[in-house]
Amino acid sequence: MALDIYSTHVLNRLVETMLRPNRFLLDTFFPSVSLSETETIYFDTKTGKRRISAFVSPLMQGKLVEDLGYSTESFSPAYIKDKRVFDPSKPFKRRAGESMGGSMSASARLNAMMADSMADQMDMLSRRQEVMASEVLRTGACTITGEGYGTVVVDFGRDPGLTVTLSGGTAWGATGVNPIEDIEDWSNIILQSEGVVSTDVVMDVAAWRLFKAGLKQADPNQNLGEILDIRRGNVGAAMDTVLAAQIGAQYMGTDGKHRYWVYSDWYVDPADNTEKPVLPANTVLLGSAGIDGVRHFGAIRDEDAGYQAREVFTKSWVEPDPSVRYVMMQSAPLLVPYRKNASLCATVA
Repeated sequence: MALDIYSTHVLNRLVETMLRPNRFLLDTFFPSVSLSETETIYFDTKTGKRRISAFVSPLMQGKLVEDLGYSTESFSPAYIKDKRVFDPSKPFKRRAGESMGGSMSASARLNAMMADSMADQMDMLSRRQEVMASEVLRTGACTITGEGYGTVVVDFGRDPGLTVTLSGGTAWGATGVNPIEDIEDWSNIILQSEGVVSTDVVMDVAAWRLFKAGLKQADPNQNLGEILDIRRGNVGAAMDTVLAAQIGAQYMGTDGKHRYWVYSDWYVDPADNTEKPVLPANTVLLGSAGIDGVRHFGAIRDEDAGYQAREVFTKSWVEPDPSVRYVMMQSAPLLVPYRKNASLCATVA
């Protein structure tokens, strides 16, 4: 029996094996994936304090120490439902790159069109999550807006002191302002707030230029190469291949404490169909894998999916009259920083 390449099982097997583009913020700070058995996502938030043990006489009873405990938050994420229609006349037309006169059958062209559309769906989903990662790292919250869904802000309760705005005499490039000292101070704030050591500094191009200018005015005799050594740390030849594969980020070196990155990536906002940067101008992010970021996915509300926990669910069907094939990809994502105070965002001008 011939294999039905349009069956739900086959399509989803294809999606699971499909190579997906790396997204720097998503892969660096939200590497883990968690699938919910229900359409509601639950995540726990621990309460932490730097308590110390109390002294008592050895003749007295032990001192009762209260368990700090945790709180459980829940959220039902909006759906992504990317639906594509295949014009029945397209399989009879030569595809881009195909030899003149055509070398493929109509069914082979339709299969290739399907594969291209599914790859584009996955690329769009990855880019959406990258934009979500940027917002969570910058604001400590995630705003979700959708047709029929309204607007919901998921606030993870990050300490407001981890969102910094510099201006005037404190901005990078101003007289007496040393960007390295700011980064050291911000790293210390993260350590005090969450007990996590920051390892990565991510800047957009504008912030990087201000960083270089600030270092120069702080010490005109100091060379950038004396501060950031691209050879230092664990970044060797083997690591270069991994770093080069990241979309949007260019490795600039390390000062022995942090790795420095310049990030440039864009997306088209469906709200107004305009292209926008993933990181706004003059943005600096500090963080590490210690943020314990998780990509959560709610169960898919679709009988064909068996109402199961899935990262992505794809299905295809035909409307018989006129004959038109549809492909739809569904997902219900939410990014959660379990250590909410393990990142800091600064606007440096």
